Amino acid sequence: MKFCLITFRSVTPAQRAESVLHRAGFECNVQRTPRWMEEQGCGYSLRVKFPDVMRCVELLHRNAVSFRKVYLLKEKGTVEELAV
Repeated sequence: MKFCLITFRSVTPAQRAESVLHRAGFECNVQRTPRWMEEQGCGYSLRVKFPDVMRCVELLHRNAVSFRKVYLLKEKGTVEELAV
C-alpha cells in the first residue's frame, strides 16, 4: 500500500485536518514531518493512503483547512511532490 503525507506549518491545522478527515471516515494520523522535510517549513503532517489523497485534499479545501504540500512516499525513503 502506498501512502502520502499532507504537510502543515504547525500542529493546530494538522489536528483540525485530522478531525475533518476522521469524521468523513478516512484513516489518518498526525505525525512529526521527517526532519529533512522540516527545512521546508513543514513541522507536522498527516499520513493518508494514496488512493484516498485526492478526496482528502478536496475535503480539506471545502472545510477551509490550509496545508502546505502533498507528497507521495516512494521506495527507499524518497518522496515525490504531487500537484493538487
